[in-house]
Amino acid sequence: MKLFQKNKTPKAVPELIGAQRSSGGSFSLPGTVQPCEKELYDRLRCAVPIIDAAIMKMIRLTGGFRVICSDESLQQELDSFLENVPVGLTGRSVGCFADNFLDSLLTYGSAVGEIVTDSGQQRIAGLWNGDISKVSIAAGGDPFSRSYTVRAPDGSSRRLSHPERIVYAELTGGNSLLRGLPSLSGILMRIYQCIGQNYDRAGNIRYAVTYRPSGEAADMMNTGERAKQIAREWADGMNSAKYGQVKDFVAVGDVDIKVIGAENQLFDTNVPVRQILEQLIAKLSIPPFLLGLSWSSTERMSSQQADILTSELEYYRRLLTPVICDVGNAFLASIGAEASCSVEWDNINLQDETALAEARLKNAQAREIELRLEKNE
Repeated sequence: MKLFQKNKTPKAVPELIGAQRSSGGSFSLPGTVQPCEKELYDRLRCAVPIIDAAIMKMIRLTGGFRVICSDESLQQELDSFLENVPVGLTGRSVGCFADNFLDSLLTYGSAVGEIVTDSGQQRIAGLWNGDISKVSIAAGGDPFSRSYTVRAPDGSSRRLSHPERIVYAELTGGNSLLRGLPSLSGILMRIYQCIGQNYDRAGNIRYAVTYRPSGEAADMMNTGERAKQIAREWADGMNSAKYGQVKDFVAVGDVDIKVIGAENQLFDTNVPVRQILEQLIAKLSIPPFLLGLSWSSTERMSSQQADILTSELEYYRRLLTPVICDVGNAFLASIGAEASCSVEWDNINLQDETALAEARLKNAQAREIELRLEKNE
């Protein structure tokens, strides 16, 4: 039995899709990511740690899942495959594949993976997370199929002969979660760069030693020698402090020592930095307390933010569910089974567990009261 079999039944082309395909030739999907765009988002995650931390937390908070087979007799074999299937060069298990897939989905707005078969094309050898910037996606032979073209390092391209082995997903509109953040991140990095420069200038304390000779002739004649001696002793005292030695500086005459820039204060950057971080976090849809930001908020506000994050995670789960089902169904087809798969997700956090437990308790109490009233009647 073939791992995948194409459906050769012709489909009618709706008028709207037919008009789009005939007017523009190859109908390209919006989720195609350019190499320069991918490099921009990669550098953005490296430059702004809070963006990388938010994405990694969302991947972990999406939670675990279990793939359920419609045929219970195949459940153990399916679980063994999903737990041990190789993913790329270093990963293993479908959970690892889903994490990498979601990482690409959030960072670039779309993700692509491949179900790799063995030489006989009967069994699944592993899963592979593809580089979305090297894949071009266009409409296939019928209105609801896709064709994939892979760009090689030498600039050539080739169309994949087995698009049915490719799994693909994209966010709404095919836009990255980081879209719109490079400009704000550039302002934020300039502020941090200025903070570093200001600390190099004013934070690293420097001293101005001024020697004022008296009006006597002898003192005026030895001014240069005394200035060199004061400078030498001052430098020796400052260098000794590097090695834990304390040396007092003793000078004769009118010597004035001041800290350079002590009368100037560094700019307060709390307000502009927080304004930019608020924009970043609003785009990432993650509560600030999960990123270690201790902004003032009430308990109810934190609960509402957690509810918003839960809805975001549910949206990502809806995107991942068909991808995971495709992998499970491909394995069942490779062993000749006609069963299908479904995905059962874990609850997102302990608050959900508490809410479910309270709901079950209240339902049980209501049912008990109803039964008691029925007996009294």
